[in-house]
Amino acid sequence: MDSTSTPPPSRPRTTGRRVAALSVVTIVFCAGAAACSSSPSSSSAAPAAASSSGSASSAAGGTYTIWDPYPQYSQGSAWTDLLARCGSEAGVTVKRTAFDTTALTSKVLLAAQQGDPPDVLIIDNPVVSTLAEAGVLTDTAQNHISVSSIEPNLMGAGEYGGKTYGIPIGANTLALYYNKNVLKAAGVDPASITDWNSLTSALAKVKAIGKTGITFSAIGTEEGSFQFEPWFWGAGGNLTNLDSPAGVAALTLWTTWLKDGYAPNSVINDTQTTSWQQFAAGDTAFGENGTWQLANARQAGFPYGIIPIPAEHGGAAPVPTGGEFITVPAQTDTARYATSERIVSCLSAAGNAYTTDGALSYVAASTAVQARQVAAEPALRVWVQAVHSGKARTGDNLGTSYPKISQQLWTAVQSALSGSASPQSALASAQSAASSATNGE
Repeated sequence: MDSTSTPPPSRPRTTGRRVAALSVVTIVFCAGAAACSSSPSSSSAAPAAASSSGSASSAAGGTYTIWDPYPQYSQGSAWTDLLARCGSEAGVTVKRTAFDTTALTSKVLLAAQQGDPPDVLIIDNPVVSTLAEAGVLTDTAQNHISVSSIEPNLMGAGEYGGKTYGIPIGANTLALYYNKNVLKAAGVDPASITDWNSLTSALAKVKAIGKTGITFSAIGTEEGSFQFEPWFWGAGGNLTNLDSPAGVAALTLWTTWLKDGYAPNSVINDTQTTSWQQFAAGDTAFGENGTWQLANARQAGFPYGIIPIPAEHGGAAPVPTGGEFITVPAQTDTARYATSERIVSCLSAAGNAYTTDGALSYVAASTAVQARQVAAEPALRVWVQAVHSGKARTGDNLGTSYPKISQQLWTAVQSALSGSASPQSALASAQSAASSATNGE
């Protein structure tokens, strides 16, 4: 279970009441840019064009639009070259526009309302159910995208109302990075950490030598919920019942770590990026973070390893899956779907998925490509295992209720960690507010 490494020396209309009502709302599900894509950009939109080589067949086939949440990849990058190549293979020219993740949802809803959605849309996975409910997306029965090779748990985020929308481009998720030097000095064997008790015991030993036990992000945003969910689910919690004994146990674990000095008080305000920076400083034993930090881990200046986040009583905890889905928005001219499907099939083909997921630091969505990734980089083995035990945040039939529940969850975490409420009281308030929000009260 231990992945180790030492630092290297180195057009159509989709108008309707649902779309109109949703189009003016920016819905932010992303657990930070890093958890949903590798975008470091904070701009609201970053247009970039990628077109095919201009062959006669492309010109004859017209132009197809692709929107994605990767503004960090400009024209001439491997990503835009792939988009252009897939368009060319489908006999069309591709016009690509990139938006920051936080802006893309509202842009798509507005475009659909105005009758001018993109042909292919790459969107953060928890947003799929929102767009499906709004009638913005086609399902796989309409667009004929094959998802037979995709891991079922990763498809959960693309399912709504008994139908499947789109295909995951890959996945990222969470595990525990550890500093080998700190654990060795504290006399902790990472293989001994199998549940909450053994982890807490390790944190106590680390504190005893004057080091910090663990960092995580408990900020009052989706990042905070994203990081808390492995502990919540690892206790057996269900997001429809926030104040269950399982939920209280998970939040009590975190509050106890702060009270006992095993985790810094800064976690209340730490994003996943600032939490990583603290771990990377070299005096912290464990850092809860994601696949997107692998490159930074190799440059941290100390030997590191990775273990799964443990469940309360042993085994790996279910972890939330981040990443995007490639979808096909609804068009009046349904004849366009055939070409859109060819573009999507090209983008998700095994060879292309391997290249793209490597660039995004994602785990592939199919076992065949995952095996190829692990063969090339054994450090990914733990991440593949984590993805196998992952859960879609909108799973358990939550769909569009998830963001309302998540907001109350991160509010409860903030209240308990700040000491303004007990875990039980904070989660009871959260459950009441979530019930009102999801029942339309």
